[in-house]
Amino acid sequence: MAEVEYDLVVVGGGVLGTFHAYHAHKAGLKVALLEKDHKPQGATVRNFGQVVPSGMNTKWQRYGRKSLRIYKKIQSKLDISVRQEGSIYLASDDEEMQLLEELRQINKDNEYMSILFTKAQCLSRYRGLSPNYVKGGLFFPEEITVEPRVMIARVQHYLRKKGVHIFYSAQVVECLEMARGVTVHVADGRSFMAKKVIICNGSDFKTLYPTVFKESDLEVSKLQMLLTKPQPNFMLPGSILTGLSIRRYEAFAECPSYLAIKNREDDDTPEKKWGVHILFKQTVDGHIILGDSHEYADAERMDDLGFDLNMEIDDLILAKAREIFQLPTYDIAQRWYGLYSQCKSKDIYQNTIERNIHIVTGIGGKGMTGSAGFAREHINQLFNI
Repeated sequence: MAEVEYDLVVVGGGVLGTFHAYHAHKAGLKVALLEKDHKPQGATVRNFGQVVPSGMNTKWQRYGRKSLRIYKKIQSKLDISVRQEGSIYLASDDEEMQLLEELRQINKDNEYMSILFTKAQCLSRYRGLSPNYVKGGLFFPEEITVEPRVMIARVQHYLRKKGVHIFYSAQVVECLEMARGVTVHVADGRSFMAKKVIICNGSDFKTLYPTVFKESDLEVSKLQMLLTKPQPNFMLPGSILTGLSIRRYEAFAECPSYLAIKNREDDDTPEKKWGVHILFKQTVDGHIILGDSHEYADAERMDDLGFDLNMEIDDLILAKAREIFQLPTYDIAQRWYGLYSQCKSKDIYQNTIERNIHIVTGIGGKGMTGSAGFAREHINQLFNI
């Protein structure tokens, strides 16, 4: 017999699962959140913590802008590490500057504030920025950063205080559709009854539905990142995205000149080989996160990506970063990689098993920015709110 009956059980305690639980609770539903580890370990806590709707296509920018409002609303009640210092894209040549000008017009049409910065304004605002690199920038003042591990822990603590039942070290081994709902079995013998289940974790999806998982078109991206030692007497505000990001991010693909500019690029470069684009973000304690890279494998063959860090990639990231910013120190305190899944043919993977078990995963690199806004819409759809 199931112990408790819930309106919703969410499987997976990353940012996507957590905000499904958040919005379900806000809608008055009785919610349980099951996380297989003793705390979130995946992509949610292995990224920069940049919330940048500016980098998304029109559809996901809408979700990202909703996410901004949700993060800020929570921050007004509880410190979840939100800092509104804006994001800037730094152009290194005339082509990238052209894309910034075109994106500014697109965002003006979408009523999303952005401000074009001259080279002098960029150099004035961002200490250590190389005058040999920057041509200008596009600044988004509404955008925020968070400290990922702090944010997810505090949001989950907030949900527990509000009555959401959160269970850690709760590995789900089976979901059974019954006449009156879904029974969720956990490895330690506990069971939960729910009207609906949402599975927001690729690992749980693979374990619970291996055949469906194998038939999906999910792929996994491996990203390498570095953390400098604390920067003495140095502050780098907000999110810094650079020319390689301009040439990569979805938002710029909507610019009129994008295809022509991409067609002129040399595909035989180390940056293209490893999917490198250079981001900077300073943590609250003074470290700077640098990255990142992108290596891909089908989700069924994710082990092909290996468990090691590729020092050739790290060396390339550091070399490119030094061309952009003269930091007080480039001594590295920590190196790591993150893995996230994404869908090859769609922007997110969704599948319904029978009637009341819903898989939603493969959000890719959009998770920190898009999950909060997307989850609200998804909950409203599933529960006809």
